[in-house]
Amino acid sequence: MIRVPLRVLAAVGLCAATALSQQPQAIEVPWDDSLPPGTAQHVERALAESSRHGEFVDLELPDGGALNCFVVYPERADKAGVVLVVHDIRGMSDWIRAVADQLAQDGFIAIVPDFLSGKGPEGGGTASLGKDVGQAIRKLGEAEVVARLDVAKAYGEGLAAGNGKTAVLGYCWGGTQSFLYALEQPKLAAAVVYYGNVPGSDADSAPAERIAKIQAPVLGLYGGNDARINATLPPTIATMMQHSKPYEFHSFEGAGHAFSSRQDGAGGANLTAVRHAWPLTLGFLRRHLR
Repeated sequence: MIRVPLRVLAAVGLCAATALSQQPQAIEVPWDDSLPPGTAQHVERALAESSRHGEFVDLELPDGGALNCFVVYPERADKAGVVLVVHDIRGMSDWIRAVADQLAQDGFIAIVPDFLSGKGPEGGGTASLGKDVGQAIRKLGEAEVVARLDVAKAYGEGLAAGNGKTAVLGYCWGGTQSFLYALEQPKLAAAVVYYGNVPGSDADSAPAERIAKIQAPVLGLYGGNDARINATLPPTIATMMQHSKPYEFHSFEGAGHAFSSRQDGAGGANLTAVRHAWPLTLGFLRRHLR
């Protein structure tokens, strides 16, 4: 297990104007086909130039509704593992679809559920909610999230192109849901958490009884300048170790929250973080989904 020390940086005694003046400038991000896109222009290009087959499917939910999912297939002759990709608080976006396409380029079947399916006007999803997306996501309960992931997992495991193994990968809100799924789904092969926390954790404790039930190995990837999430990590790490749960975690110095989708931020630290985090992600998934 590789461990990188976690750092929480604090500035004391700075007025707002001084603090703003010291914010790192945005950088120009070069196009890199080996990484998920980190700017709006790169997202557009990635989706436009992809040669992989992507499609939207509606999966039947236990309550009779439909879960809209974006599914992307890799171009390979043998069967592939499935990665359930959990979007951030912005819901189903072009960026998360581009992340799924990158996963397919790297050899996995990627399934992105729109967790807001049926939550919008006239039963719509993310696209129908406009500025109310974030508020709608906050109303989703744990049981509903798990149920929707279970439906997507069952669909992926029934695909002829799949090898029957499933991992989950999530960002921000989705990172927390990725950890949630590791707590709740004993047949999950692996979980990747980008800057999310264990549900119910805080700076003082993590839910030991729930963590004790985890069966899947977990990879956590965090920005060094993300005090809100990082405050929950010491008790989480201690509890995971106490229960002998496989937990590989990395913190990237200088990177902020959401470093994957904002690669031009933090004066280059976000881009550096992605360049390290994505190969770690692929190696972890390949080990556990083969």
